[in-house]
Amino acid sequence: MSARYDRAITVFSPDGHLLQVEYAQEAVRKGSTAVGVRGKEAVVLGVEKKSVAKLQEERTVRKICLLDDHVVMAFAGLTADARILINRAQIECQSHKLTVEDPVTLEYITRYIASLKQKYTQSNGRRPFEPSGIYYEWKANATGRSAKTVREFLEKYYTDEEVATEAKTVKLAIKALLEVVQSGQKNLEIAVMRRGQPMVMLDSDTIEQYVTQIEKEKEEEAEKKKQKK
Repeated sequence: MSARYDRAITVFSPDGHLLQVEYAQEAVRKGSTAVGVRGKEAVVLGVEKKSVAKLQEERTVRKICLLDDHVVMAFAGLTADARILINRAQIECQSHKLTVEDPVTLEYITRYIASLKQKYTQSNGRRPFEPSGIYYEWKANATGRSAKTVREFLEKYYTDEEVATEAKTVKLAIKALLEVVQSGQKNLEIAVMRRGQPMVMLDSDTIEQYVTQIEKEKEEEAEKKKQKK
């Protein structure tokens, strides 16, 4: 029966579903994992990078992008779709600054992106973005492939103590990603945004230090469990 209702984006199925919208959401769920953690001193975004071809320039494959000097986003799903949203959001940030002489607030630009995505579900002839159209503020969250596993990990381990410093916040974000990423620091991209400072992308050596420390702690914990048995 669903075949009758999945051809038009504006037609509800009898059980109340917009099937084309749900297909778009599924495309995001199959994308690379992305995680965000808000700490006391900084906000950390981390993404799983797909392996690049031997001759491909690695810096051109980015899942974390600046929208404004103080706004950074990570995405999962179709990169081409994300690029359109990023470009529109960057233009809106510039327009807002020129018009009211103040930078956008996070809530303003989030609402703008959510409204833009929702608009693409309201008329025929358009393919939707991942179109929730609603937004919430989170202390930590994940999207993309295996997002449920990462979110459950964050729900279990996120505490004020675990994000009391920048280093701890970065460590928690990397630990969450390592729950679903098997190849360690080579496939991780980590960005740190401190209040009043520009975004910093962690280099591979720094990420490797965190990964090594996390793996060492896991081994020590496993050894303690063996001794208890």
